[in-house]
This record gives sequence, C-alpha cells and structure tokens, in this order.
Amino acid sequence: MASWRSAPLHVSYDVVGWIAFICWSVSFYPQILLNYRRKSVVGMNFDYMVLNLVKQTWYFVYNLSLYFSSTVQKQYHDKYGIKEMIPVAVNDVAFSAHAILLSAVPVFQIAIYERGNQKVSKIAIGIMVIMWSSIAVCFFIALPKHHWLWLVSILNVMQVILTVIKYVPQAVMNFLRKSTEGWSVGFTLLDFAGSVATYGQMVMQSIDQGSWKNVSGNIGKVLVALVSILFDIIFMCQHYLLYPAKHNKSETSTELENSKPVDQPQPEHV
Repeated sequence: MASWRSAPLHVSYDVVGWIAFICWSVSFYPQILLNYRRKSVVGMNFDYMVLNLVKQTWYFVYNLSLYFSSTVQKQYHDKYGIKEMIPVAVNDVAFSAHAILLSAVPVFQIAIYERGNQKVSKIAIGIMVIMWSSIAVCFFIALPKHHWLWLVSILNVMQVILTVIKYVPQAVMNFLRKSTEGWSVGFTLLDFAGSVATYGQMVMQSIDQGSWKNVSGNIGKVLVALVSILFDIIFMCQHYLLYPAKHNKSETSTELENSKPVDQPQPEHV
C-alpha cells in the first residue's frame, strides 16, 4: 500500500480535508435556518433540493464503498496500481453521511412550510427516473462478475452529472425573479470554501505521490469541486452584483407593508 512521503503534506492534507468537511457540512444549515425563520420555502428551488438529496445519497455509497470495502479497494489497486493511495478520506465518508441527513431536512420543510405555487418539475422527475433505472441496470450488469468498482464508479459519474444539473434550476430561478430572496448566500459562501479546500486536498495528495493518478482515480470528487466553484461564483454574482440583497430586503419590506391591514378610521364621538 502507498504511504505518505512528506509528513507536512500529510498533516496539511488532513487539516484541509476537515476544513472542507466543516465548510460543506455547515453550508447546509443557513438554508434550513432561513426557511425556519421565514416559515416559507418560496425562492428555494425544489428541483435543486430533490436532485441534491439523490446526489448526496450516491456520493455516500461511493465513499463508503471505496473507504471500507476491501473488495472495492483491491479492484482499485488492480486498476490503478498497488502504490496508488485510495483517494477517499475519512472526512469524505463523514461529510457524505451528514449531507444525506441535512439534505433531507429542506425536502421535509417543503412539505410543512408555505411554498406558493412552486413544485418539483416534470423534468426533474424524469431525470431521477432515468438515472435510478440506469443504476438498476448497471447493478445487474456488475453482479455476475462482481465488478463493484465499476458500479460505484458509475455512481460517482452520476453524482457528478447531478451536481452539474442541480444548480441550474436555482440559477435560472434567480435570474427569472431578478432576486435571490429565499436562497441563502451563506450556503454559497461555505460551499465555495469547501470546494476550494477539497480541490486543494487532492492536489496535495498528488504532489506528495508525484502522480496525478489519484485525481483521475477520483475524477468525480475533483469535478464536483470545480463545478460547485463555478456555480457558487454565479450565485455570488447574482446576490451581490446583479440582484443586491438590499433590493431583496426592500422588496420584502414593501410586500410586508402592502400585506398589512389598513387601519380603519374610527368614528368620532359626539
């Protein structure tokens, strides 16, 4: 098995990995708390939340399999070489387990809070049906010869595809509404920090090993980080430059003022 050549890089890898874990894990809370304070999920795109829950589920299965399964690890080393390190760290497993739970909370909030006329689109439902069906087919293909690394790699590819898809509905929704009201910028900032840290972690491992096979061996993790960074930049531009928060607040205040009952004039006493 491969081992770290540089102790400082090893320590830095672990530190940066847990920074990514903290940022990504905490990033789920601002949206949940915003929904709770507003008692509303208006402005939070339902397609994003549902697709994100599926994505996190597949990411968890991938990390769990590659980190704990000796069979999958053996198949990984057979494919990439016995000296190559497993590109999944314990913080990846911890994050993905936490992510499933926290991704389910906003979906539950959709059922109990004001949601206006928003609903999960037929396109999102169709995407999930196609992807779950594809995974089922791949499972039966892998089963006879126990090609489990191939199967979890397919899961990894699927979750990368969902990462690309899931952000689009929210970005489009913000554009059409010309507002980020209901979408937490706290999530965006923390997601951005976690994605940068994750990418840095993979680079550190590759520098230490003098090989970029660890990147190609877990290309899904790298692509997820890069795609997340791209969309986080888009969301930050929407929130701070295109549709500033002060405009959102003024619009909200106006709506609240308009919703207040008009005081009726009191009859004068004779």
